Amino acid sequence: MKRRDFMKKAGAGSLLAGSMVAASAIAGTGQKHKWKMVTTWPKNFPGLGTGANNLAKLITEMSGGRIKVKVYGAKELVPAFEVFDAVSRGTAEMGHGAAYYWKGKSEAAQFFAAVPYGLTAQEMNGWLYHGGGMALWMKIYDRFNLVPAAAGNTGVQMGGWFNKEINSLQDLKGLKMRIPGLGGEVLKRAGGTPVNLPGSELYTSLQSGAIDATEWVGPYNDLAFGLYKAAKYYYYPGWHEPGSTLEAMINKDAFSKLPKDLQSIVMNACKVVNQDMLAEYTARNNAALHTLVNKHKVDLRPFPDDVLAKLRQLSDEVVAEVAAKNKLTKEVYESFRTFRDQVMEWHKVSEQSYMRAREL
Repeated sequence: MKRRDFMKKAGAGSLLAGSMVAASAIAGTGQKHKWKMVTTWPKNFPGLGTGANNLAKLITEMSGGRIKVKVYGAKELVPAFEVFDAVSRGTAEMGHGAAYYWKGKSEAAQFFAAVPYGLTAQEMNGWLYHGGGMALWMKIYDRFNLVPAAAGNTGVQMGGWFNKEINSLQDLKGLKMRIPGLGGEVLKRAGGTPVNLPGSELYTSLQSGAIDATEWVGPYNDLAFGLYKAAKYYYYPGWHEPGSTLEAMINKDAFSKLPKDLQSIVMNACKVVNQDMLAEYTARNNAALHTLVNKHKVDLRPFPDDVLAKLRQLSDEVVAEVAAKNKLTKEVYESFRTFRDQVMEWHKVSEQSYMRAREL
């Protein structure tokens, strides 16, 4: 009898201990996390800024409020180009921007935003999610205590706004143009002067003559900024940004503290926003272009073929030289180039052939 009583008490104790462990586990998964997200974009700016807002909203809703994300636009908490450092050191748990802004930190980072004559949005997603690109991106950012994720895409951008006609490569010589990343290096090779400015300064810089030209995104955003009031000529295509991927960067320490389900929620929310932003730009750009051309009488022009061909040649030279700077950048470049060359062959018989057939 004493033995049975002891076993009953021991069993009850085990159940109680198990219940306490379970309760503790439940309490742990229910822990609240308050995160700050800093962005390189003006607060609530259409497409880019609202994309960051959508990401914060999704994470908060999908987590049932276990992660609450507050968004700070450029200059609200930190300047636009200090977002990377702010998230790296933990001033904010998340950031939203574009990886080519951080070429001073890592030359290889540029391949995860936009490469001249590189991958379109659809191709970029293929490389990142199923072609090894994401693993390389994580490898690069790990050194900075960051976890990266694709969190938006604008699709093929416009070539930009110019205050003079571009009839030959000679017209690019001496041109002061706001153009970031590898595209800026190509312009420099062509004789121009690349300038890196945040979006909030584009209109005044173009209007005052501080710059002669600017690229931004495309009709949707360019109309919102009123760039048509500051420049006469609107050129296409955006050879420098064929599928610009936006990024969410997450402080690695903050991410590691999350339970697995919340980590999954954060990363999948980024995927949702990545797809949704591309859909939004596809829908909004065509309507905005119609307004620019028909209401505001914008002079819409294609770059001459010989200019595009020369820029392609210079782009190949610049990208290859950047890739040769260090082992890690070369590794990223080789992966990127191999995927691009292969997917181009597929798209010749799929996307491109269909587009041609549709115009017959």
